[in-house]
Amino acid sequence: MLNRLFCWLLRRPPLAPQRNVADEKALPAAFEMLNQQAPLRQEASATQTPAVNPEHAHNLKHAHNIGAAIICREAVLNRQQKIAGYQFMLQNAAHAHIRPQSRRILHLYTEVLVQNIAQANIGQLLGHRIAFIETPDSFLGHPVLKLLPAANTCFIIKPIEGSDAPPATELVKNIRTLRAMGYRIGIPDPVEIPEYFHLIGEIDVVCLQGPHVDIEHGMKLVRHILKIAPQAALLARDLPAMEDFDFCFKIGTTLFQGPFITSRESWTKQNLGPNYSHLAMLLNKLRQDADTPEIVALLKQDGAITLRLLRYINSAATGLREHVASIERALILLGREPLRRWLALMLCASNRNQPRAGAVLEAALVRARTMELIATQRPPLEREAMFLTGLLSLIDVILQQPLDHALESLNIDTAIRDAILDSTGPYASTLALAKACEHMDVSSIVSIAAACGVDPEQASIWYMDALAWTLTLQQEEDSD
Repeated sequence: MLNRLFCWLLRRPPLAPQRNVADEKALPAAFEMLNQQAPLRQEASATQTPAVNPEHAHNLKHAHNIGAAIICREAVLNRQQKIAGYQFMLQNAAHAHIRPQSRRILHLYTEVLVQNIAQANIGQLLGHRIAFIETPDSFLGHPVLKLLPAANTCFIIKPIEGSDAPPATELVKNIRTLRAMGYRIGIPDPVEIPEYFHLIGEIDVVCLQGPHVDIEHGMKLVRHILKIAPQAALLARDLPAMEDFDFCFKIGTTLFQGPFITSRESWTKQNLGPNYSHLAMLLNKLRQDADTPEIVALLKQDGAITLRLLRYINSAATGLREHVASIERALILLGREPLRRWLALMLCASNRNQPRAGAVLEAALVRARTMELIATQRPPLEREAMFLTGLLSLIDVILQQPLDHALESLNIDTAIRDAILDSTGPYASTLALAKACEHMDVSSIVSIAAACGVDPEQASIWYMDALAWTLTLQQEEDSD
């Protein structure tokens, strides 16, 4: 990841999202789809969908105004607390406006979600990770699902109340067809939804609501899975805290999802170590605009930093025509602000061998990049400050230290500190908007975006672009 980030800093591509123009023309905007394509085009669907009941016309009328195009994502961790994938979804507040029996509208929302994920190129950037997507049981035959890469996609079947549910034979047929193509299929807890119990032998993932599971329920479900589908993974959702993770871990859960990933705990102050202190000193000197010889002398005091800096700047990916053999030349070529950003990332990565640290660092990078994209029209130095604000806003969770203690050795700008510690100052609203995007709070996205002078749908697009950017960095993590 650090290598990718360093190369990005050298090349400094435009901040504007790099989207495929042909795709932009081919796919209408999500809001327009919701306004113009309801009901779904029959020729595009392999599954018949019921006509829209007049009593649900209200859903169609207001579809444009309920944040339908605000796409959210939530990380899914494995037993080593490394990121195994992401669940992508449209905001729950949007779904709250749709009656459960409005199957046609739920189909439309799923189509919008899948097309936007495909358009953002997320599937091609996942690497070994999986995209988890909830899909109505009657939507599994829709051709739009094939826009996503089979090797990286797991469709979680979502039951919908009503008499128009697909026949069991059709559901099994669609599941087998998708699995034969390489897609994974998941189902909600069959102990809670008995009508899906017969599907256990046909699927790859079983989901349960972690906070609602006791030891008896959990062990019963694990026994069924081991007996009928030993290859299936158990995914625990909505885990609020580490205690919930620990409980689900002990009963045999293999995948974990929920706020626990970035949750704060009652950490005690500990020595942050010499590496952290040295990086903090370098950052402080850069902020104080120290002379180049002083910065170079400090860099040379840490052989690991010196070697990494020279290794990265001389890598083929940077495209430099000269071989850089001195720290002085490296600093000139890189520039102070990109060096400051790189050092801040190294500081946050100094504890990445700890459980959760890698997942939290990735969340911090998505937050940082989102803030930078929101600040596209602002001066370069302000964009850099926005990036650092987002990056450092989770430093306490990364280092497992009290936030004030983690920041006290960093002589960061007052505006950055105020935004992180007190939610005040010129960067606070942008940080709040980035947090709202990741917390899946559509009402906050809409209200905070208005305060920032940003369209909420555009904020969602920037957030997805930030995730794509972070996944690009992540592709070379193993080489660092």
